[in-house]
Amino acid sequence: MATVETQQEVRAVAKWVRMSPRKARLVTQHIRGRSVPEARTVLAFTQRAAAREIEKVLRSAVANAEANHGLLGDKLVVAAAYVDEGPVMKRWRARARGRVARIKKPTCHITIKLVPGPEGAVAPAPPPPPPTPEPEAPAVEEAQELTVEEAPGEQVEPEEQPEPQAEAEPEAQVEPEEQPKPRRRTRKKEEEADS
Repeated sequence: MATVETQQEVRAVAKWVRMSPRKARLVTQHIRGRSVPEARTVLAFTQRAAAREIEKVLRSAVANAEANHGLLGDKLVVAAAYVDEGPVMKRWRARARGRVARIKKPTCHITIKLVPGPEGAVAPAPPPPPPTPEPEAPAVEEAQELTVEEAPGEQVEPEEQPEPQAEAEPEAQVEPEEQPKPRRRTRKKEEEADS
């Protein structure tokens, strides 16, 4: 039996996009086989309206790869990008002499598949968080008593400490009185006041 290597594949699909599949296919052929940064650059400078829709699908596929599979988005390659036909909405427009003209409004389904590139796209495991230092208890300073040796026959005078000055009381702040706003008189009140 031959062993088959299964390569990790991530995909994203946008369904019922209001666009002709034929127009969208012109853009998807430009990003097939390219790396994700290259494909993003190509889509950014493509002037077709389909490029905006395909860019949304590409971003979704990269987000799926990073969030669900732990892959690096910039190391991925667009393995497949294709557009399938969706349902066609049919409308009518009145024409001359009682006739009608058919209007077709096509839709499409855009699919993008990403695979890891040749150098591998597995994100390295995040480093373990640094150990948090334990909070230290505040150091209790021991009061050291100074001993004064008295010589026999000498008296030691205690040092004079300056007297604490009385703190000046803060001046009371006077708040300005709020004056009531004059009320507007309505015509009805003016007539009552006049009579």
